[in-house]
Amino acid sequence: MRAVCEFEVIDESPDWIVVSKPAPLAVHPANGKVEPTLLGGLEALLAAELAGGGRLSILTRLDRETSGLVLIAKNPEAARELGGQLARRSAHKEYEAIVHGWPEWDERQVDEPILRAGEAGESAIWLRQRVHPDGRACCTGFKVAARFSREGAAFARMICFPLTGRTHQIRAHLEHVGHPLVGDKIYGTAGEAYLAQFEDRLTPEIEARLMLPRQALHARALGVEWRGAELRWECPLPPDLARFFEGTDLAQKHG
Repeated sequence: MRAVCEFEVIDESPDWIVVSKPAPLAVHPANGKVEPTLLGGLEALLAAELAGGGRLSILTRLDRETSGLVLIAKNPEAARELGGQLARRSAHKEYEAIVHGWPEWDERQVDEPILRAGEAGESAIWLRQRVHPDGRACCTGFKVAARFSREGAAFARMICFPLTGRTHQIRAHLEHVGHPLVGDKIYGTAGEAYLAQFEDRLTPEIEARLMLPRQALHARALGVEWRGAELRWECPLPPDLARFFEGTDLAQKHG
């Protein structure tokens, strides 16, 4: 996938803006790469406000291969208020995922600490997280929305509720319960696809095993309180993930 700086403005006020970020657009510049980023696009879009003293703070960061809602504060006051709600876990966040296998449960909560895999042993991937008793507290709720099959393999559409804000927590917890994301290049495998992509040697065979060019994770809903009002934004499943789900035989669906 090639990143382009295209995103949709969902809602906006003088203090904040909510956008829908596509995959594989990076949120911030990383590793010295010169590439389109959400931050760069926002700085261009809001140039007049920034010239007048505004300052952007991206509050709900997403991995480059995760799509969906991102909340950005336009000034320090909004950053403190909205960031405080996220830190206190009073903000509401929902993600939608497509995972391998059919869970034997319909709903469950995973309350397992995670840390960088390299802190617990050798790891070729610095970003990788893993469940470990010495890690930081981490809690994610899961609900199965549908079970379906595709080309003889079992998959599930999952709603995820991250109650903490740890790096990769949804992905690490899904791997821990045996249902990693479809298309995930780090979790659910030894990370061969991630290393191959990083070293520019991603082959058609590796891509075929992934089944999707990016991980099947989407930030679909976000809710906060602002100036005494409850605000909620939603963003439907993007076409690439919808096609993967809709082109299948449905086994079971929940409300």
